[in-house]
Amino acid sequence: MPKLSALSEIQRKSMLMWPCIEHDDTPWTPMAKSLSESKVGLVTTAGLHLRGDQPFRSSHDGGDTTYRTIPRSTSSADIIQTHTSLGFDHTGIYRDINVTLPIDRLPELVEQGKIGSLSDNYYSFMGALRDVSGIVEDSGPEVARKLKDEGVDVVLLTPT
Repeated sequence: MPKLSALSEIQRKSMLMWPCIEHDDTPWTPMAKSLSESKVGLVTTAGLHLRGDQPFRSSHDGGDTTYRTIPRSTSSADIIQTHTSLGFDHTGIYRDINVTLPIDRLPELVEQGKIGSLSDNYYSFMGALRDVSGIVEDSGPEVARKLKDEGVDVVLLTPT
């Protein structure tokens, strides 16, 4: 794990001042049934979307807190990334989208009986945000409602 001392002064100060939201009231919900009987949804912060969708925008006001819907039936070849952060290596995702969005792997787990079923839609946000209030207050609850309405029992969260 890199130490703060390895960062430039600007990066170090940025990390030390980075806002961290703490939730004392976040409930823990134990699984009500086994994974092999559960409907699984997928949410990523990798800034992925369909080729024809509006790209995630670069913003100096804290970041793009909108989301994109990726239907489960989408071919992995039709998904692109417009995550605006330069802070990570995109190469793995460009080579195989399943590194961060296991759109081809999850159906295999259903076939093997390890997962009961999959949601019809997956959701993508852009990570590396300076201000997550838009997700906490608006887009996050909206996606949660959509997943709940679809009867999703478990959500796999994947990072960039």
